[in-house]
Amino acid sequence: MHLGVLRTALYAWLFARKHKGAFILRIEDTDRARYVEGAVDVIYNTLETCGLHRDEGPVGETPPGEYRETGDYGPYFQSMRKDLYMKYANELVEKNAAYYCFCPAGKEDCSCRDLIKEITGEPFVIRQKVPSDGSTTFRDEIFGEITVDNAEIEDQVLIKSDGMPTYNFANVVDDHLMEITHIIRGSEFLSSTPKYILLYEALGWEPPVFIHVAPIMRDSNNKLSKRDGDAYFSDFIDKGYLVEAVINYIALLGWSPKGENEFFTLAELVEAFDLDGISKSPAIFDEVKMRVINAHYIRNLTPEKFKELAKPYVKPYICKDGQCSVANCDILFAALQPRTEVLTDITPQIDFIEKPCDYEIDLYSNKKMKTTPEASLPALKEALQLIETYDFTPAEPFFDRDNLLIAFKKLTEDVHFEKVKLGYYLYPLQVALTGKKSAPGGGLDVCIMLGKEESVKRIKTAIERLSQ
Repeated sequence: MHLGVLRTALYAWLFARKHKGAFILRIEDTDRARYVEGAVDVIYNTLETCGLHRDEGPVGETPPGEYRETGDYGPYFQSMRKDLYMKYANELVEKNAAYYCFCPAGKEDCSCRDLIKEITGEPFVIRQKVPSDGSTTFRDEIFGEITVDNAEIEDQVLIKSDGMPTYNFANVVDDHLMEITHIIRGSEFLSSTPKYILLYEALGWEPPVFIHVAPIMRDSNNKLSKRDGDAYFSDFIDKGYLVEAVINYIALLGWSPKGENEFFTLAELVEAFDLDGISKSPAIFDEVKMRVINAHYIRNLTPEKFKELAKPYVKPYICKDGQCSVANCDILFAALQPRTEVLTDITPQIDFIEKPCDYEIDLYSNKKMKTTPEASLPALKEALQLIETYDFTPAEPFFDRDNLLIAFKKLTEDVHFEKVKLGYYLYPLQVALTGKKSAPGGGLDVCIMLGKEESVKRIKTAIERLSQ
């Protein structure tokens, strides 16, 4: 589902919930040439995943004809309502508000479809007959009153040659029959709305309230396009975004809440949402901002929930041939959570677990930590001696880390009389264990993750390299 479509569905759902109304799912599948197998399931699953539960519409993941539904206005697949549309198209013809196209000479006013087909032997369509003079006015809740000269409105097709209605006609009929009170949709439909108004007037129906929202743009000149990629909800879930964060962010694309808060649960969005906050201007999609929002949600996960979500990204690196290469996973996940903005950030952070990454000796030079390769050699030798004599307790990883920290602080006091800072030990330790300039949790956490045996092995290797 395109993010723009999902945002429109979200606004409709929020508006319905805010005003104790009904959120209705209708499958608009009259254009059979563009029908995509599995698309209906994507709609079902995305709405359910996002918590936008419907009050009426198809239920389940089955094709038309084999589905259950809830509500009194079905069927909710337009392809199953074909006869309804023809009835109203014929009524428009009788009222001189529509006409048969490609009728034979002298039969322009013929209202008998079968006779036309029998005489011509060719397909036909039914078109809306728009007045050639005057104008049509309607009100949109966002863009205000809009007037269009009728001379600028084309005679749109209502019924296609295959007998199926067009999207524009089917929606007018169904919105009336299903007693739709409010329609929220993209502003690209503003230009079509005068045609709808003329159809409502011709059929003697009350139009619903129209609420058009501006598009989501990739930049000032280009829409967020399916062709460019990264426009689908599933794209961002695959990239490690949380559902709640995606919903929170797209709600803010074109809508400004009152106050300074920008983080909302779905329930909080229902309370805060109002039409006054919807902008007429297009919204610019900013993935940097989306990452900030996602990071907020990840930071606020419980450790148990983060561990559950992170496991698929961690498992390939810590489990080989049924063996776990991490001595303590709890400290690994605890170190990763504050350093993760999207779940796919996890993978490049833990590539050292199987073996240290390749690195140059110059990596031991760090101005901030005031370390050099020369100084790192004695620092690692002292760190090795401390770790070899330290009694690790796998059941208490955080206790071990804190006590190791105390032990290293004591080294700076007893051996160096506080002339060096902790980075003197901990940065070379991190490089020796990971081969990286940065690692989740730093040297101490990595030491506990890998365990005593693996840590000692890697430190000895690093000492050998530095000695050479």
